[in-house]
Amino acid sequence: MRIITISRQFGSGGRELGKRLTDYLGWDYYDKQILTALAQEHGLETDYVRRVLGNHGWQNVQLTYRNSFQQLSFDPGLRTQLLVRQRELLHQIAETGHDCVIVGRDADVILQDSRPFRIYVCADLQARAERCLRYEQKRPEEQRLSEKEILRNIRRIDRNRAQTREVLTGKRHGDGSAFDLTVNTTNWDIKKLTPALGDFALRWFEE
Repeated sequence: MRIITISRQFGSGGRELGKRLTDYLGWDYYDKQILTALAQEHGLETDYVRRVLGNHGWQNVQLTYRNSFQQLSFDPGLRTQLLVRQRELLHQIAETGHDCVIVGRDADVILQDSRPFRIYVCADLQARAERCLRYEQKRPEEQRLSEKEILRNIRRIDRNRAQTREVLTGKRHGDGSAFDLTVNTTNWDIKKLTPALGDFALRWFEE
């Protein structure tokens, strides 16, 4: 079994790269599917689970629980349950024996015994903000975030991911020694970059 894990800075295009690698290699793909499975098991909204595991926005999150809406404060015990179950789901994915690409979820650490090819995707702050702004253009105008709000979100999410990473590995978020390949997408068209990365990954597994 071959597993590619993608860790990334928010807005760097890591999710797009994961999807394109999946199409290029013809492998299975896991990202939001894991959150959806966790949400269904616990009778929660997927977005709420994302926020809980992302370690931000705990309080006053609109939550759908078994089709009823209510305002709930964050329950630390719930986050622990979700993290444990997420780890179990990742191991179940590895046990299927199917080649796959997994984006986020700290899969590179949790599945380290499976020797995944670990990619870290980054970009400079301006490039990340511009990518997020392009995404915002696809949303209804009244829901779009401003560039200032996007930059604030990027910095907040970076801090949260860094904290989680340091707890799991004892290493600084973005420490290149924790990965097999670091990709800076700042000046790259990810569509054009994908074949090179896919071929490199296949060679890595051969070695």
